[in-house]
Amino acid sequence: MMSPTILHIETATDVCSVALSRGEEIIGLKEEAGGNNHAKNLLPFVEEALRQGGCTVKDLDGVAVSVGPGSYTGLRIGVSTAKGIAYTAGIPVMAIGTLESIAQGAKTLWAETSAEQPQIIPMIDARRMEVFTTRYDFAMNALEEVTAKIIDENTFAELLATQQLLFCGNGMPKCRELLSANSNAHFLDAPVSAKNLLLPALQKLQNRDFEDVAYFEPFYLKEYVAAKPVVKGLH
Repeated sequence: MMSPTILHIETATDVCSVALSRGEEIIGLKEEAGGNNHAKNLLPFVEEALRQGGCTVKDLDGVAVSVGPGSYTGLRIGVSTAKGIAYTAGIPVMAIGTLESIAQGAKTLWAETSAEQPQIIPMIDARRMEVFTTRYDFAMNALEEVTAKIIDENTFAELLATQQLLFCGNGMPKCRELLSANSNAHFLDAPVSAKNLLLPALQKLQNRDFEDVAYFEPFYLKEYVAAKPVVKGLH
């Protein structure tokens, strides 16, 4: 399979993004940021990306999907859609960690303007000063498990004493507010996008690292807790 055609789905945050790739080239892309309309937008975005690439579902060699951590609802929509397409077309699903894809996108952007190779700290905004995060070296080797961290001025103090760190993702601004005075701390606005799933997906396809379409689930990191409805005046 010299130039596989892969559909990529990213719905882990408020960005709804679909990309289509052939080999290492993105040939279709449709995305929208800042909304919570994934249920309405995702399938039309899939259709548009396929149209841009001159493809149909029958032409796909696989589906890659961002599996979290992130928005509970967004992840459910993305994974369910990927499963449906894979089952219909008889093709494999590659599950890509959302933090890995954010780090991959940041690495690509950073390398365009700098020869430095900092460690990469992708972050997904959680509540208040909390983020979902992990750490990669510049070769994209994972150095830590994915965790939830409360960010304060001391969170990365030990690492920043000796190591350049590149913070990215939609949780990054929480760090920038606290750590921007440190010369080893770098901050990059790297948009969440399905096109960042491409390189990890190609690796998984080559290694035949596929998910069980019937049983695999998103990686939520934390259990979803539905908020209880509150009626003013009632206790």
